[in-house]
Amino acid sequence: MTSAATAVALMTYTAPMVTLPDTAAALHTPLSAQAWLLNGTPLGLAALLLVAGSLADDHGRRRVFLAGTLALGLTTALGALATSTWMFTLARVAQGAASAALLASSLGLLVHAFPSPRGRLHATGVWGAFVSGGIALGPLLGGALPNWRTVYGVLGAAALLVAALGRRALTESRAPRGGRPDVLGALTFGLALVALVAALTLGRDGWLRAPVGLLLAAAVLLVAVFVAVERRTGTPMIDLGLLRRPRFLASSAGALFTGLAVIGLFSFLPALLQQALHMSPLGTAWLFLLWSGLSFAVALQVKHLAGRVSPRVQLALGFVLHAIAVGTMLGAVGSGSWTRLLPGLITGGIGSGLLNGALPLLAVESVPRERAAMGSGAQQTFRYIGSSAGVALTIALATTSGSPAHGADLALLVSAGLALAGAASVLGLRERGA
Repeated sequence: MTSAATAVALMTYTAPMVTLPDTAAALHTPLSAQAWLLNGTPLGLAALLLVAGSLADDHGRRRVFLAGTLALGLTTALGALATSTWMFTLARVAQGAASAALLASSLGLLVHAFPSPRGRLHATGVWGAFVSGGIALGPLLGGALPNWRTVYGVLGAAALLVAALGRRALTESRAPRGGRPDVLGALTFGLALVALVAALTLGRDGWLRAPVGLLLAAAVLLVAVFVAVERRTGTPMIDLGLLRRPRFLASSAGALFTGLAVIGLFSFLPALLQQALHMSPLGTAWLFLLWSGLSFAVALQVKHLAGRVSPRVQLALGFVLHAIAVGTMLGAVGSGSWTRLLPGLITGGIGSGLLNGALPLLAVESVPRERAAMGSGAQQTFRYIGSSAGVALTIALATTSGSPAHGADLALLVSAGLALAGAASVLGLRERGA
């Protein structure tokens, strides 16, 4: 049940990959603002995952999970009714906030239901595979249905159905600490993310402009305020002491670079192919199903690597495969042939499967068992911070160059570099004796 809800959340997240051109045309969204259409959901996710994880541990994981799933259904259906860029973006932010409650609590529910290491290995493997499955099915649904409004209506209904079924299937669990929710921490952290994403989005029109610099400075200042708040509060969204744990840092770094290098690139690449190669939304969805379908299959099988390959090494291998994959895609957009993408999509799908299979297990292993939802929320926060920044960066690189082909190659090179940096970071953050 938690994996099915996760898949619906990821389908909602990835549907705009192929519907972006039609949505932008219907809402009269200029190119400079299209990053907001993609970034609304990851922004809501990143801003609220930490507080959602803490609320789930303290006040009931089932309660937070069902509330998030119900809210996802309602906000997704409302997104289908949007008539302007800002209305749609606000609906997407609300979808992200609802998805944050769902995703952060789902791994906590799994850890409670499967307390043994072997059971946890299998459960998190299935959950990670459904992440890949949702990523695969979202664009396919987006391309198959008549228009983007129908897509959001169907996804909203699916979330409401899962919420109704979840009331019977799930049992409550919690690990209360007492105290009040960390509202000030959530506010400062959310504002910091908004400032960062706004700076990256506006940077497309000039990185040295005053608004960009002021927004970046505001993001840094707000992060500093957030750290100060977390040090003083009795029930912080995130225990800053975890930052001294190499395994937690590796989990966070792996998630951050997955967002920056992988999600950031593949969120915009389908729309770029529609524009540059004149592919249909459904044709693009079928092409990218090769990448996401392989990711789903590989994530299901990573449990067989347990005991032989650590999650940290799996992450590094996944990043290296992604770097190799995007390297093979260089020149594909300029050649005018989608077949040039096939080797990269296959290699990248395997790498993405390794990442999605290793990340959830590392998330719950990097924190005490009773704080599993917080650990999940922390890791996924970094994932969607990376995604928000990665999408804005990819669009900026791909659309500010002289031609789509040159812009695509520049975005691919940066993605490869970020993936290699991710591999180096997770290998460097090793525990004593690991």
